[in-house]
Amino acid sequence: MPSKKTKFNDDEEQIFDDAVIYKRNEIWQFRMWLTKERKYARFSLKTRNRSVASDRAKLHYHELMAQQLQGKSYFSITTKIGVDRYLEQRWKDYEAGLIVKGRYATIKTHLEHWLDYIHRDTKLKELERHDCENYYHQRIKTKKQISISQSTVVNEQSTINAMMSWLFKVKETYIDGFDFKKLKKLDKGDETKRRSSFTDDEIRDIGIELVKYIREASCNLDNEENLVKAIAGYYFLIAIASGLRTGEQLQLRWQDIEWFERNVGNTDISLVLIKVRAETSKVRRSRKFIIKDLENFDVLSKILWTRYDKEKKIADRLIFSTNGNTPISKRAIGYHFEKILSLVGINNREKRDLVPYSFRHYFITQRVNSGLHPKAVAEICGTSVTQIEATYYHTTEEKMITNALADYYVNADGLLVPK
Repeated sequence: MPSKKTKFNDDEEQIFDDAVIYKRNEIWQFRMWLTKERKYARFSLKTRNRSVASDRAKLHYHELMAQQLQGKSYFSITTKIGVDRYLEQRWKDYEAGLIVKGRYATIKTHLEHWLDYIHRDTKLKELERHDCENYYHQRIKTKKQISISQSTVVNEQSTINAMMSWLFKVKETYIDGFDFKKLKKLDKGDETKRRSSFTDDEIRDIGIELVKYIREASCNLDNEENLVKAIAGYYFLIAIASGLRTGEQLQLRWQDIEWFERNVGNTDISLVLIKVRAETSKVRRSRKFIIKDLENFDVLSKILWTRYDKEKKIADRLIFSTNGNTPISKRAIGYHFEKILSLVGINNREKRDLVPYSFRHYFITQRVNSGLHPKAVAEICGTSVTQIEATYYHTTEEKMITNALADYYVNADGLLVPK
């Protein structure tokens, strides 16, 4: 249905036979009738300049005509619907065993942040490659209570473009990804890992503060916020002691741990065997390892077991959960992590890129410094020997000093003497 108008005022201009540009609130708009879809395509040309608007309109006209000739539709689903459809596909990947549930949850969280930025009712086919140019700036700006690292945003951007690539393949968008603003290159080498970990003194202070934090919350565990606070406290204490990944720890069930004692030098030592199931592991491999029992699991079990309903066995319950069915949220973990670090007085955490995952970095670094073989560390942590050697083994200050003094010994007078 070509435009029926033959006369146009100063704020209108015909573009070929089917389209018109016109002003609204000083901004030029575009309108074109799409015969096959029997609807008008309408959108802003985002300029106050008539000449620029006319040039842009002609380009849009030719693009729309070309799309119609190729059988493509203009009218689009929203970003919210697009995300839902993509998540349906990723859920199928989970059911097929291609990704773990924790990974699916991470993808969902990443895309929720993107929807907050791009808006849920935005049309997918109206998106342009530069629309997320300031995504990093906005994510940092809107993050008030919980610090966010550059690596976290980079991972989000990767997830977003993976979704856009899939939506492009199924013809729901005209672009296969966004041109995110280039960020300062992250040093992924050993120095970054050292900075993003904690010192022994910091871990000591964090441990002391966590005990106080849990004690304070335990005064009234009938309050849901206090219960989450206590669980988060135990989550951090166990993270420090076990080096578990976030997804592995949150999906840990009571059936995955086993208490026992071992007599060493005529002393009974309490230990806990932890079993990481393949479906919860990032590398899709199950593993078992043992840590000293500092009574954290035991006290947490006494807090939680009486709160469970009787419909489900205790063994099947999630450990870090108020009801045994759903883990406490990563947002809650992040919030209480920030609170603890503030109470301890660690104020440079953003510069050092300190996040809850830093407890795993500390765990690995501490095992390396204690002289444990890289293979043993890799087995405990569920990673490769190459990763341990390349990232941790040769770079901590303590290890470098040990290596530097390998050809020396301390004599009876306390002097350093070459061997």
